[in-house]
Amino acid sequence: MTGTALYDVPGPQARRRHRLYGVLATVVILGILAWVLYLLFDTEQFTATKWTPFAYKGIQEMLLRGLGNTLKAFAYAAVLSLVLGGVLACGRLSEHGPVRWVATLVVEFFRAMPVLVMIFFVFVALKVQPLPALVTGLTLYNGSVLAEVFRTGVNSVERGQREAAYSLGMNKTQVMSHVLVPQALRAMLPTIISQLVVALKDTSLGFLITYEEFLHAGKLIASNLDYDLPFIPVVMVISPVYIGMCMLLSWFATWVAKQQRRSLKTEAVQVAPAEPGTLMPGTTAHG
Repeated sequence: MTGTALYDVPGPQARRRHRLYGVLATVVILGILAWVLYLLFDTEQFTATKWTPFAYKGIQEMLLRGLGNTLKAFAYAAVLSLVLGGVLACGRLSEHGPVRWVATLVVEFFRAMPVLVMIFFVFVALKVQPLPALVTGLTLYNGSVLAEVFRTGVNSVERGQREAAYSLGMNKTQVMSHVLVPQALRAMLPTIISQLVVALKDTSLGFLITYEEFLHAGKLIASNLDYDLPFIPVVMVISPVYIGMCMLLSWFATWVAKQQRRSLKTEAVQVAPAEPGTLMPGTTAHG
């Protein structure tokens, strides 16, 4: 057969039609890019005045300091979210009703709350410093989401694995730590990394509570009248950095997944050729 279960191999006319669609799509995309560039040049976004700030050492240090603060907030939020997610997931998987109900209530409440509202509540109502307020809001939200990811991942493991482990005499803690979680982790990893990417992007909310992170530094530069309000240049500098960090996290997730798949493969073992061994008592080399 020349086809597959999902689609038929395109014939000559279909291939010509696909090439035409590809050319038209390329022309449209190039046209949009050309129009955007025209608008940027027409509004004088590439003038030396708007790009001068990035040549000053003080501006560069401010951006680097903001980037460091962003990464610091993300590191705290990522670790605490994973810990909180694991604790809440254990609560939701508990066999004790009250523990399971409390964990479910906490997860559903913080998943439903907008993360910005939680950050503002901690910062304004509880009078907490900007960094702890930002980390607390990110941790409560992302930890609750990760709790559901962990719970779903553990429940997705084939039931027979659990029953086989119990039949070997393992208790619930051993079953979870040695059987269910290692298998579930491979399925959960892409979703976990995706949620961490969300946490990384949400660190930009810190500028609303005066936390001096990367976006806050960019806002200070963009609102500077001395440089003719270089808003677009700041966006063009900051956006690739955020995109690069998110892509780096995604690449790391892909690399870890490949390493896990590789570790599961059975490698060929070379068997040594047979050699004369110890003879049985009462026998000779000739039988």
